[in-house]
Amino acid sequence: MQKTSATLLLIDDDDVVRESLAAYLEDSGFSVLQASNGLLGLQVFEQQQPDLVICDLRMPQVGGLELIRQVTERSPQTPVIVLSGAGVMNDAVEALRLGAADYLIKPLEDLAVLEHSVRRALDRSHLLLENQRYRDKLETANRELEASLHLLQEDQNAGRQVQMNMLPVNPWVTGGFKFEHQIIPSLYLSGDFVDCFRVDEHRVAFYLADVSGHGASSAFVTVLLKFMTTRLMFESRRGGSMPEFKPSDVLGHINRGLINCKLGKHVTMVGGVIDEHTGLLTYSIGGHLPLPVLYTEDQVRYLDGRGLPVGLFDEATYTDHVIELPERFSLTLLSDGILDLLPGETLKDKETALPEIVKAAGGSLDGLRQKFGLATLGEMPDDIALLVLSRNLE
Repeated sequence: MQKTSATLLLIDDDDVVRESLAAYLEDSGFSVLQASNGLLGLQVFEQQQPDLVICDLRMPQVGGLELIRQVTERSPQTPVIVLSGAGVMNDAVEALRLGAADYLIKPLEDLAVLEHSVRRALDRSHLLLENQRYRDKLETANRELEASLHLLQEDQNAGRQVQMNMLPVNPWVTGGFKFEHQIIPSLYLSGDFVDCFRVDEHRVAFYLADVSGHGASSAFVTVLLKFMTTRLMFESRRGGSMPEFKPSDVLGHINRGLINCKLGKHVTMVGGVIDEHTGLLTYSIGGHLPLPVLYTEDQVRYLDGRGLPVGLFDEATYTDHVIELPERFSLTLLSDGILDLLPGETLKDKETALPEIVKAAGGSLDGLRQKFGLATLGEMPDDIALLVLSRNLE
């Protein structure tokens, strides 16, 4: 059991569910306070000041959305995780917009998902507090300059916060595979996004997405992507409409969802599912460039695949490709913002250069950071996203 000094407040009007979740979290090393409704929960919150709040969405007197509003108003640094049995997209979007750290759908068949979400939110809260302390020191040193910078960055940071709050743990290691990512935002709001998660006990899914355009509307689409993939994952576990969780079906579902939302946005995507029992990777391409780069000690090459952008054409269909993963390898996924850093005048020149750079980097994210000089980048016209999946490279 991992020891922790964190105190959690669990608010749910279902006594059986609440006590079951509390018992699991206490066994995981947390101190758990309980409240049977939202009004009582706010009273306990004021008195005890817990490190994190877990609340049901549908409760009498004070519902989950109102509770998020009041908690974030009183203590913006306290993360709130929402549990809902409804699984309604509007509720998920509104909860995340109000500042919820995560949105989980009941019933939670694997309580480890809740524990992972709690630990991730606490880690993020700790980092935010550290950042706040650092920001306070800067304000003391040069208050006028900081105020000016704050005015310039306020809107951009507020929109970007939605995306950053939903990113996976970095690095994430599971089943012998290691996932590492980095997103380097441009000056403007946009929608590069990566995610990786466990579908079930033997399958792991991941994707990289690049939303068209810039601004708050593009960042908002990443919220929809997170919601749609999470919902499909839970439906898959319950034997719903997509029990196989095929990447082509997932891209098709997202394609229909974005078109129906009529946001005027489309996405280029690469999505994959690893079956740990067979060692096979099934992946699908949704109009994305550059293609994923597979690195082994013997060769480096692009994966095969084509496909239409997601959310642009009603008739779009997507194809699954299957490869057997080597014992030692890395797979690099990048958004098209990386093209601005590649040598060459034409797209063909840049596509030719990329595998060689991955090879020179040893197939690692750290190596790519050095080769592209990511630590010293200035202003970029587009976001850059990198997701590197590897096994046995160290």
